[in-house]
Amino acid sequence: MNRQAIPPKSIPMSTSAFQQSTGSTLHWLGSAGLFLNSRGTCIMIDPMLEGFDLPLLIDLPIHSADIPHLDGLLVTHSDNDHFSRETCRLLAKKCSAFHSTQYVHTLMQEMDLPSFGHDINNSFAVDNVQIKLTPAYHTWQNEFGGFDRIFLPEDACGYYITTPDGTVFAPGDSRLLSEQLELPAPDVILFDFSDDPWHIGLDGAEKLAAAYPNALLMLSHWGTVDAPDMLPFNADPHVLYDRIVHPERIRLLAPGQALQLCS
Repeated sequence: MNRQAIPPKSIPMSTSAFQQSTGSTLHWLGSAGLFLNSRGTCIMIDPMLEGFDLPLLIDLPIHSADIPHLDGLLVTHSDNDHFSRETCRLLAKKCSAFHSTQYVHTLMQEMDLPSFGHDINNSFAVDNVQIKLTPAYHTWQNEFGGFDRIFLPEDACGYYITTPDGTVFAPGDSRLLSEQLELPAPDVILFDFSDDPWHIGLDGAEKLAAAYPNALLMLSHWGTVDAPDMLPFNADPHVLYDRIVHPERIRLLAPGQALQLCS
């Protein structure tokens, strides 16, 4: 059995994290989740705060009941560690709008969520924050079978987020794509480094980091799910430092810990 890497002890988030602010702040929520407060505009990406079907290694920094309001909730794809139906259900009346790909939008509609579907490379705004869907390739379901549809690349996405204070690239779950290396240089990358065939892999993570040598690398998709024999949940930050250009920009955060966004 593998020994899983575990992040520092979680830092609980209070309602003060959602208040009006003069800048933009990021919090890792555990797993692939991200919280952004950009001058009072509050957005979450892929929050997995309730109802996951495997045990966790961490205490989650916040739960749905403690969230006062969200201006937007973004989902990258339909896997249940990203599209947490229970989290979305509990936030349905607290969140102004849910956003995802056209396919995930159909799943959200089945839940009567106030949702919007978007095409890859299209953009939308959540108040003062501009968001563009970026390509992803995560059609693992077609390889394993047993599903009632053929999954398409456009069913999954990443997000390129522009705030008044800087930019964030959240690639989502994806094999490395050339398009992901050709974006305007982001200030922060929500950095998945899972060495899994349907994720970016360590070689891909190294290439992505090299393409944007000045971006802070906010580690994601690691140290959360207690599944030592499942590659997607077993990324180990310690293997990155000898592979990444300018490793001092790696940000290994505790769940709930804040990172100021600066351009």
